[in-house]
Amino acid sequence: MLAAPLVARAEAAARLIRPQADAIERNRRLPPEAVAALVDAGIFKLLVPARYGGAETTVATAVAAIEAIARADGSAGWCAMIGSTSALMSAFLPESTARAIYTPPAVITGGVFAPLGRATRTDTGYRVTGRWPFCSGCQHTDWVMGSALVDTGDPSKPELRSLLFRRDQVELHDTWDTSGLRGTGSHDFSVRDLEVPHEHSLSLFAAPTIDAPLYRQPFFGTLAAGVAAVALGIARNALDALAELAAHKTPGGARKTIAHRELVQLQFARGEAELQAARAGLFAAVDAAAAEVATHGHASLRTRALLRAAACHAATASARTVDLAYEAGGASSIYSSSPLQRCFRDVHVATQHVMVAPASAILAGRVLLGLDGDTTTL
Repeated sequence: MLAAPLVARAEAAARLIRPQADAIERNRRLPPEAVAALVDAGIFKLLVPARYGGAETTVATAVAAIEAIARADGSAGWCAMIGSTSALMSAFLPESTARAIYTPPAVITGGVFAPLGRATRTDTGYRVTGRWPFCSGCQHTDWVMGSALVDTGDPSKPELRSLLFRRDQVELHDTWDTSGLRGTGSHDFSVRDLEVPHEHSLSLFAAPTIDAPLYRQPFFGTLAAGVAAVALGIARNALDALAELAAHKTPGGARKTIAHRELVQLQFARGEAELQAARAGLFAAVDAAAAEVATHGHASLRTRALLRAAACHAATASARTVDLAYEAGGASSIYSSSPLQRCFRDVHVATQHVMVAPASAILAGRVLLGLDGDTTTL
């Protein structure tokens, strides 16, 4: 179920962000005005518990809001996705810590789940060293999370903990120079021998500290749906751009615009149909997971697999839609002034995310076929 007012606020923020798309890509980060628009729209509070001042809305609403932002600009949509989904940490932290971090209305968190750090236990928490890539939005976050393997004394059984660092405690490394989603500022960050109190750590595999349906839904399924939402928004932007181009572009020697060309009509129809079908499938899977959690308290393995399959399909279908629009635009698509070339680059970066990559779809397929597999992050 969608909370229409929250989606409307996201759409309003998107209208403010759209004119900044060129600057976002050029500067490889969101400008303060774009960040403020996302904060004012409550994007980073969508999945934060109500007791900490969040919306505690549905996953479907968050997906729709992220999609709306990504339709205006892929990089802004990606930062919206990372900031909103990472805020689910608030429901897994000790209540006093979560309240202190997440109650401020403008707080933004981000981070990297991959356990690329190493940690040892201390009397009060952990001593952590590590370097994590792909920390989207790290230049405008207040807190960043990095996961680490904690030495337990048994090398075969390290403990995985996710640890929260203040941004002023980490070193940022300017590494994000990519083909697409350039404005996400997804640089590396690192810490060295940093003392982290135990209350600033969590496990996303443990039971949430807040027992509410939203936080019993599969965390990684929600993340995958968010990634897919960005791809859907980028694809919708590509179709918007193609429609605008087709209405005005008249090739040399022609009397009519390219909208009258059958190939363009065919490409547009195929893209529209594929995008709508993939979007419907994703929302159906998200709603099915939410309904099962509400009824049974958890999502079954099959439901989790169906959600991941839908997210993977939505991402790849979005890329195919963008490809169709890019091809239909002809030579106009290749100019840096064309939104189509940015959509092309952005969507093909988004689909590389591990949550929607082929390996994730393969895992979903294994589960649906009744085969064994590591379903920890499904």
